[in-house]
Amino acid sequence: MKKLVIAACLALGATVAVAAEHGSAAEARAMLEKAVAAISTDKATALGQIARGEAGFKDRDLYPFCGGPDGNFTAHPSLTGKSMKGLVDKAGEPVGQKLYAAAAEGSISEVGYMWPRPGSQDPVQKVSFVTRVGDQVCAVGYYK
Repeated sequence: MKKLVIAACLALGATVAVAAEHGSAAEARAMLEKAVAAISTDKATALGQIARGEAGFKDRDLYPFCGGPDGNFTAHPSLTGKSMKGLVDKAGEPVGQKLYAAAAEGSISEVGYMWPRPGSQDPVQKVSFVTRVGDQVCAVGYYK
């Protein structure tokens, strides 16, 4: 019986560790709210921090990304300067256009799409919280 209890505890601990390996919906939304506050205070500094993953703008598989009025990424860990509005997901859906269409100042919307987790090639369901702050469309996505 003692071995069974120990095995159950170890299994539970492993499950908790795996669950904490990826960011949650609540954490993604909180990171987006933090990015909006930072951009509202000092846009240039915040966009630089977001692009570099500094100041808490990178946590496991969570990171904000933003696009400007020209449709290009103004802050992303690897796509800064490339087209955000033209981004197509791994199922062929125009995710960039959907993000821009859903973004509205003062509200947060959700956009779902298929995208691989960092370090993987296999697409999975991802949901990004998206909003507009000034001339920026910003989002943070989490994987389901």
